[in-house]
Order: sequence, then structure tokens, then C-alpha cells
Amino acid sequence: MNLEISQVPNVKSQLITPPNVLRQKLGGKLPAADADALARAEMALQALSGQFQEWMEDEVNKLVAAHVAAKAAGLADEQLNRLYGHSHDVKGLAGTYEYPAVTRLANSLCRLIETPEARKAARTQPALIDAHVEAVRLMVRDQIKPIDHPVAVALMSELESRTLKLLASAAKD
Repeated sequence: MNLEISQVPNVKSQLITPPNVLRQKLGGKLPAADADALARAEMALQALSGQFQEWMEDEVNKLVAAHVAAKAAGLADEQLNRLYGHSHDVKGLAGTYEYPAVTRLANSLCRLIETPEARKAARTQPALIDAHVEAVRLMVRDQIKPIDHPVAVALMSELESRTLKLLASAAKD
């Protein structure tokens, strides 16, 4: 017989709130953001922004090299791990380097090769991996930065859609 608490006579319920141990570990309340420190950080970032294109190109070159190695190795796990690592780096840095659409493309590539099940599916359509890497390369080469740029929208929509369909069909199998 399964009884819920509300069905048991003379039993009072009690709400237990666990202590906030995270706050204790951090040493109490966090201080308010220092407006001057934030302004200095913004100025430092702005001073470095002239190098963003070069840094982004360096990251894309690493991604392309990892892709070439992965293809040469028949998309073996070790090389896909490297490709995943570089695509994850591009995903993380592209927004800072003013390439939000590249962030989305790199995220889609990460999803395509991040799990053993996804990799198995991706191996059946290696051109989809190729298309992701090439799209990232072209967007950085041509400095397509706005997320609403027509080329960016078309690439993101198509590659994300194909990735989701492939992963969904792989999940059914």
C-alpha cells in the first residue's frame, strides 16, 4: 500500500532548507562590482582588439590542421579529440574576438563530435564535419562578424539543422 504524507493522519510536513555552504566557502557575500575596475578591463580589452583578427586566424589554423589530421586518420577518436578541443577553443574565443556566428558554428561542430554516439553518426557523414570547419574558416577569412549577416545566418541554419537531424536519427538507432 502506497501512502502519501497527505493521506497519513496526524503527520505534519516540514520544509527543510539546506544551508548555503557556497556562500560560506566564498567567505560571505561577494562585494559589489567595482565600476573603475570594470572600466579599466574594458579599456584593456579595447586596446587588445586590434589583435583579435590575428588571434582568431591562429585558432582557425589550429582547427583546420586538426581537421586535416583527423581526416588522414580516418576520423579516429584520438584525432577527433584534438579536433573537438580546437573547436571548443574556437567556440570559447570567437565571441570575445567579435565573431558570435563562429561561436555558434563551432558549438555545432562540438556537438557533432563530442560523444561516442555522435562521432559514430558523424563518421557516416564526414562531409558535415568538413562543412563546419570550412564555414568557420571562410567566415573568419572574410571577416563575417555580425550574427545576423545573411551568409552567417544561412551557414548557421543549415549546419545546425543538419547536425540536429543527424544526431536525432542516431539517437533513434
